[in-house]
Amino acid sequence: MRNFLPLRSTLLLTLLASMAVAKDQDPRVRNIHIRDTPKDEAEQVYVTGRVVTVLRLQQPCDPARTKMLGWEGRFEPIECVGNWVLLEPLQNLEPEDRFLLLVTLADGKELPFTVTSIGKKEWERPDQQVNVFLEPESRDALQAELKATRQREEELMESVYRHFREDTADHALAKILTTGAIQQTSFVERRKRIVKTDDGAELVVRIFAGKQKAAVVLTVTNRHPSKSWSLAEARLLTTRPGEDLRAPFLFGEAKPFALRTDRDEIAPGQSGTVAVVVDRSAFRTDDGFVNTLALEFYRQDGFLDTYVLLDRRLVRE
Repeated sequence: MRNFLPLRSTLLLTLLASMAVAKDQDPRVRNIHIRDTPKDEAEQVYVTGRVVTVLRLQQPCDPARTKMLGWEGRFEPIECVGNWVLLEPLQNLEPEDRFLLLVTLADGKELPFTVTSIGKKEWERPDQQVNVFLEPESRDALQAELKATRQREEELMESVYRHFREDTADHALAKILTTGAIQQTSFVERRKRIVKTDDGAELVVRIFAGKQKAAVVLTVTNRHPSKSWSLAEARLLTTRPGEDLRAPFLFGEAKPFALRTDRDEIAPGQSGTVAVVVDRSAFRTDDGFVNTLALEFYRQDGFLDTYVLLDRRLVRE
């Protein structure tokens, strides 16, 4: 007889797949190796509100004996389907929250986990998938570890490359602007406006003029009740004579700029700063100078939050 997944489990697995595709094809996947030693502590699993976290096991789990203490009202019912355990918090957990998850395998072996909220460290981001290995020397475990090692190496190389690429005077200026120390620069504020987005964020946009440079400081207050705000991408594009000066600007030429943020993510109720510095050379094209550049800010879900038009008169000689 063929086994079919329950409808809700199928939906959750579909949701997980769509989440993986949505974030630059790079889901948060982590490997856990569990060994039979008395001193071992329960492995931690990091979750966030309304996001499915999946434990992938090397053998099927026992639904009747897989349970989490105190989940009622805080999580959707725990699903144990084949080699998968699915967790979905109804809302963000508090930093002090700890839930004991006991996963029982088909052979009766019990695996304890501590389910907790995300932290501030890189490895404490929410887990989308956690691969659980009981045999560290098995082929699957070694392949997963090799893949993780290669990924860490790529991330390190990218970090080193980014460090050298962004080691410029304009990036240093942008860093100063994120601290609010405008008086330490030659920038003069020219315009200011407030934007309220459909995602619950309030953006204070300040435009500065300077000697040979312009700057934009974006202060973001996240008023969403449960979801963090982060910057996915910023784009600086030329505009064409007669073009409708409303975003998105699809046909402009991309121009370089320096960007700094004071944090990677802005939690609900908190504020953060994004600073951009644009050199006068960005206004130069093969045909001379353009009078206006468009600076677009895209949030974590890929939607445009706001845009700024920079006049060439902002960059003083």
